[in-house]
Amino acid sequence: MARITLTLADRLPTADEHRKIAEAVGWSHAFAWEFLPASLAGSTAGVVALDGEEVVGMGRLVGDGVSYFYVQDLAVLPSHQGEGIGTLLLRRLLDHVRDTAPAPAFVGLFSTGEGAALYAREGFTPGDMTGMFRLVTPAP
Repeated sequence: MARITLTLADRLPTADEHRKIAEAVGWSHAFAWEFLPASLAGSTAGVVALDGEEVVGMGRLVGDGVSYFYVQDLAVLPSHQGEGIGTLLLRRLLDHVRDTAPAPAFVGLFSTGEGAALYAREGFTPGDMTGMFRLVTPAP
């Protein structure tokens, strides 16, 4: 599909928009879909890329909104990858941090292997830390 017009909107994706993009990039297993609306509502900020009226990319920030931010769910539909949309989304999220954080802020993320080059180009490094995570099962 030829790009009509690409615009960025400072908003979160809807749950349906999020799911469409997440499934398109192979993240079907990564979400408990019934809880996605609450997860999105807990976000600090969001941005979507629109090709005409269609949401073709998304990204959001989570964290305390002051000193600590994490880039979450940055993804672009496969049909629109390679057009620089991921870079535009990431830069818009970083602009939000610059515009709202009262002091230098920590911005972290976890990347897929495919996304690592994008983040490295935008100045993200492993630094002297080791990224770790753990899944916690809800109490019965």
